[in-house]
Amino acid sequence: MPAHESAMSRTDLSDPPPPYHELLGIRLIEWRDGFARVVCDAGPQHMNRSGIVHGGVMLSLIDQAAAFAGLWCSVPGNLRKAVTIDLDCRFTGQVSGGEIVAEGKVVSRGRNIFFARTEVFDAAGRMVAFGASTHRWRKGSESVEGSPAEGA
Repeated sequence: MPAHESAMSRTDLSDPPPPYHELLGIRLIEWRDGFARVVCDAGPQHMNRSGIVHGGVMLSLIDQAAAFAGLWCSVPGNLRKAVTIDLDCRFTGQVSGGEIVAEGKVVSRGRNIFFARTEVFDAAGRMVAFGASTHRWRKGSESVEGSPAEGA
């Protein structure tokens, strides 16, 4: 999903999820500056032909956890946006169902760019994938305060 735009306007966990999260069943369960934890309950719709969770689902979890980690906003109602400019993943195990958890952490940030690392765990707590990503904040999203959402 490199070069996709992430519009993260959520300031608390009760806000409606983005449409892509609804499609995959991704839920944000913990969010603070520099850290995000997302989960997905893997079901038949997430499986590949081999009967294991498709790698694209795990890559999506890595991308979304990393983006959320860098887009937390301290002002309720304000918005931060970014684009993913680089994303890599290593698969270390397989998942055949159950809860999948991804934890994204910002490891470095500059004026316009932030770097994140993400680990993905299966329901037993085994790491099944990890990745690193680079994101560029959109104009007005560089500070933790963000900017007012359009139409607000």
